[in-house]
Amino acid sequence: MAYAGHPVHTALEIGAGTGKATRLFARRVAAVTATDPDAAMLAELRKHVPAGVRTERAAFEELRLGETYGLVYAAASLHWTRPEGRWSRMAELVRPGGVFASFGGPLRLADPAVEEAVRTVREPFLDSDEIPSPDGTPPEHAMQWPGTELQQSPWFTDVRQSVIERRYALSASDYLGHLSTISAYLVLAPAQREELFRRIGRVVPEVVEMEADVTLHLARRREDR
Repeated sequence: MAYAGHPVHTALEIGAGTGKATRLFARRVAAVTATDPDAAMLAELRKHVPAGVRTERAAFEELRLGETYGLVYAAASLHWTRPEGRWSRMAELVRPGGVFASFGGPLRLADPAVEEAVRTVREPFLDSDEIPSPDGTPPEHAMQWPGTELQQSPWFTDVRQSVIERRYALSASDYLGHLSTISAYLVLAPAQREELFRRIGRVVPEVVEMEADVTLHLARRREDR
């Protein structure tokens, strides 16, 4: 909110899921609209957010244009949007001078020894389970996606990137549950996936320490376009 430089009264969330981020923003913004293409996700979201939060079942590409917002944000969901026309459409949703925000990041094993053990048992099945950058930006690059695209966009300016360091622990079963949501594992044949998870389950401790750093990107909608 400090980045905005003025009070933010309206916000639109892209890919709200079950509303983890929605709950946080609803405390600070008077009118929040949470969108998601999955009706079941929105039904779960409504159980946990204030009654004043408006919901709309729609993918980003299906959102009705015409209404603009002081803040449009995506919490670990922007990579699901189509690259074609992404930023021109985003610009139609953010009011001039308003803010776009994207935040998220991968969960990584914090203990190098555990990471090496998991990598060793994973190798016969997968070279890597990392999610590549949507635009191919190398991981060592100073500016990461979507900041790289925002810097090239004629509709946005004042692009900033920051990293919020987080650490927390998961049970071994919750860690395997997390892996089951990653596309690299989902594309394996069911029998292969089950066998790989059995092997990983044997080498991780009962409590798995995780790095969960959040990368935040902010950009301001140009007022002259």
